[in-house]
Amino acid sequence: MSNKVIRTRRQRQAGVLVLAAAGCCIALPAQAELSAEELAKLAQNPVGNLVSMPFQNNTNLNYGPEKKTQNILNIQPVIPVSVNEDWNIITRTILPVVSQPALYPGDDRTNGLGDTVFTAFLSPAKPGSVIWGAGPVVQLPTNTDSQLGNRNWGMGLSGVVLHLEHGSPWVYGMLVNNIWSLSDSGTGGSYNNATIQPFINYNFPGGLYLTSAPIITANWKAENSQRWVVPLGGGVGKIFHIGKLPVNTQLSAYYNVVTPDNGANWQIRAQIQFMFPK
Repeated sequence: MSNKVIRTRRQRQAGVLVLAAAGCCIALPAQAELSAEELAKLAQNPVGNLVSMPFQNNTNLNYGPEKKTQNILNIQPVIPVSVNEDWNIITRTILPVVSQPALYPGDDRTNGLGDTVFTAFLSPAKPGSVIWGAGPVVQLPTNTDSQLGNRNWGMGLSGVVLHLEHGSPWVYGMLVNNIWSLSDSGTGGSYNNATIQPFINYNFPGGLYLTSAPIITANWKAENSQRWVVPLGGGVGKIFHIGKLPVNTQLSAYYNVVTPDNGANWQIRAQIQFMFPK
């Protein structure tokens, strides 16, 4: 066999990593095939065909009647499942680890888990520049304390649409969901909550990008003056590598221009996302 044939075979083997688990094989192209800018765009797509593990920490300042600091670390694994050559299901789970400050004089800080939110987006496997996904969202009462969540299960609908075009530095879109409680009984009572997250990113060569992704929420059962949280702000992100593993990092700040009486006025968000591109 010629040296040329041997080199070609080795190049193919280096470019494709085959993982065998539970009797199935998944072919993953070498991560080096994606530039840092392409990895950044992939991380910015909520329904991208990408296994990832983001850790998003939100520090809410001047929260509650005592004007203390609340901290929420969201553990957010993203796992895509291939239905067929035309469709994927992108599963997104959010498990919050909460540090809740004292809510009245003499009260103690409460630490524990909040309620888990699980979403499954059905999305085209081969989209164009406009990408979309839609599916059910479920809220699970995983809270370890009544101050950190609601004991009632919830269900609803979620959808996302975004524009991501090859050669363009822009990635922008919106993610929305609404969750209704399945019962009126239990600790915390019924709820009807919406989340609206517009996002816009501008990507520079080398994996550096500017970002704004405020999380707007609405509590439809609250009075009009206490219903909305509307932040404004943004920050910066950067792709780097730990060995061959791509890592997406981000730091941003948001000011709540609309918030309930005891809501936070500022949020500092820091995120690290470990990426496992196919």
